[in-house]
Amino acid sequence: MTEFGPQVCPVCSVKILKMIGGDRVEFAAGPPGTRAILWKRVCQYTKKPGCINQEGGSANPGGSANRI
Repeated sequence: MTEFGPQVCPVCSVKILKMIGGDRVEFAAGPPGTRAILWKRVCQYTKKPGCINQEGGSANPGGSANRI
């Protein structure tokens, strides 16, 4: 993933913005979150080809900011 600017997942349509300190995920509803939160809410259940968050947010270490 070397693109700059927002990415849109073709599976769930969330927007992921590359940011210093960790990517920001813009959900259709609710506050923005992290790739780890996206994994917990959507990706782990979807498992469809084309998902751009297949690592489960492992690039962003856990912490209180990643809790639902």
